[in-house]
Amino acid sequence: CYHCKLNMKEGDPAVYAERAGYDKLWHPGCFVCCTCGELLVDMIYFWKNGSLYCGRHYCDSERPRCAGCDELIFSNEYTLAEGQNWHLKHFCCFDCDCVLAGITYITVNDKPVCKSCYMKNHAAV
Repeated sequence: CYHCKLNMKEGDPAVYAERAGYDKLWHPGCFVCCTCGELLVDMIYFWKNGSLYCGRHYCDSERPRCAGCDELIFSNEYTLAEGQNWHLKHFCCFDCDCVLAGITYITVNDKPVCKSCYMKNHAAV
């Protein structure tokens, strides 16, 4: 088995993945996404750099995913903030929803807040 490295027994069911090449077989329970472990036997699978992927994790390996909407980001313009990728319009103030991309913001309880809302709602007076 390509995944667990145990010998395949004669007569046992085996999974063959055409995209992986003719020399690789898996036990049905070992044919899983390398990222999340989802069983791929009855699913669409992707083969990249010697690993199996489910659709979601293959796409994540190709394009960034927005932390705000959980969709893939196809635009070349996006922002990286708080260690995550965001569509420009989705990185917003937690209090007033104004777009924060390219402006100064403060984090309050791990949530981004614009300077105005911080002064109005969170700053000690």
